[in-house]
Amino acid sequence: MSGALRIALADDQALIRAGLRSLLQQQGLEIVFEAADGNTLLQQLAGQPVQVVVSDIRMPGLDGIEAVCQLRARGDTTPCLLLTTFDEADLLLQATAAGAQGFLLKDADPADLQAAIMQLAAGKTLLQPVSTDNVRQRYRYHADGAPRALFSAKEVAVLRLMAGGYSNREIAGSLFLAEGTVKNYVSVILDKLDTRDRTRAVLKAITLQVI
Repeated sequence: MSGALRIALADDQALIRAGLRSLLQQQGLEIVFEAADGNTLLQQLAGQPVQVVVSDIRMPGLDGIEAVCQLRARGDTTPCLLLTTFDEADLLLQATAAGAQGFLLKDADPADLQAAIMQLAAGKTLLQPVSTDNVRQRYRYHADGAPRALFSAKEVAVLRLMAGGYSNREIAGSLFLAEGTVKNYVSVILDKLDTRDRTRAVLKAITLQVI
């Protein structure tokens, strides 16, 4: 498998790891090693560098998010793709804050998983927004600081990435939009939240539970 993209795979469930290993190998990727928890992942990475880490976000002991935090703290910039079965809006923010370059739900299409890995290996980011169905009821408020208008699902997705500190260019790459389109979304978001800058917009959106 000479020349294949080198991958580290972490998941606490052996059956899930086996399934992912088989899938990724069929796609021509090389699984350098597997780990059942974050601590093992960090130990193995110290001696066996890879091009992309694919890790479950929920693992006993040291989970995927904390593993990425510790990886970044020791100066390791290996791209990390975090996978989860949990459809929770907060996980995307936690993943971006930890320093992960990618986030996908485990029910993503295999082709999307392969594309995400290739994108991360190329130095890009892929932070797929989780479903916003469970937060849409939060868009109506009865307070003085309420948004001027309701938010669309795409605006919420942009807001989440803004909260992770991503630039317009990075948001555009993650959401497959033109950079100019993202700039327009940001302007609309600032207007709806009646704020002058991105930081105040994110803080207000968090306070109002938009994200």
